[in-house]
Amino acid sequence: MNIFHILNRGIEKKKVFYDKTDYSRFIAGLYKFNNKNSALRFENKNFIDIPKQNKIVEILQWNIMPNHYHLLVQEKVDGGAVEFVKRIGNGYTKYFNIRNNRSGYLFQNAAKIIPVVHNKHFLYLPFYIESNPIKLIEPNWKENGIKNSKKAAEFLESYFWSSYLDHISIHNFTEIINQNLFFQIFDTNPEQYKADFLEWLSNVNLPR
Repeated sequence: MNIFHILNRGIEKKKVFYDKTDYSRFIAGLYKFNNKNSALRFENKNFIDIPKQNKIVEILQWNIMPNHYHLLVQEKVDGGAVEFVKRIGNGYTKYFNIRNNRSGYLFQNAAKIIPVVHNKHFLYLPFYIESNPIKLIEPNWKENGIKNSKKAAEFLESYFWSSYLDHISIHNFTEIINQNLFFQIFDTNPEQYKADFLEWLSNVNLPR
């Protein structure tokens, strides 16, 4: 099945995640809406009670920033990535609008759903996705490089709204992702992934 890098932002790049409740609600949606029989509405805040069978995608990575999110998924059914994006977007927008007494769209109309190509950049894609939170402490790091890679690495290990912790064997939201599939696809393991990630941070030179 195909692998896709998914990215969506708030309208006009506005903030869409304000506090722990918002982040937690979106994360719950990643779990609950990943089911062929999933409905868009749910009330039970304990998202671990939903069976894992009948998933429409395997989530390999996820990362939530204040005004956007990234996902790396492998489809289990044709069109699974598009359907999953629609579900999580509609579900979170409904929650957000009710909580904030607003109406209308929250995310940009068309999420970017990019097929992942196995080229020279393939192995670095996970690093790119899970390094996004560094922007919160070094806003211009993608343009100017990281000033302090050690501080950046420590910050990533304190950032709960990402799959990075689970990928380096720090239990966070392990139920959401398929760790074994991630390590198989990228031919790595928790120790090697962390070592390679930290080396990449020390030498990263992203195109402007």
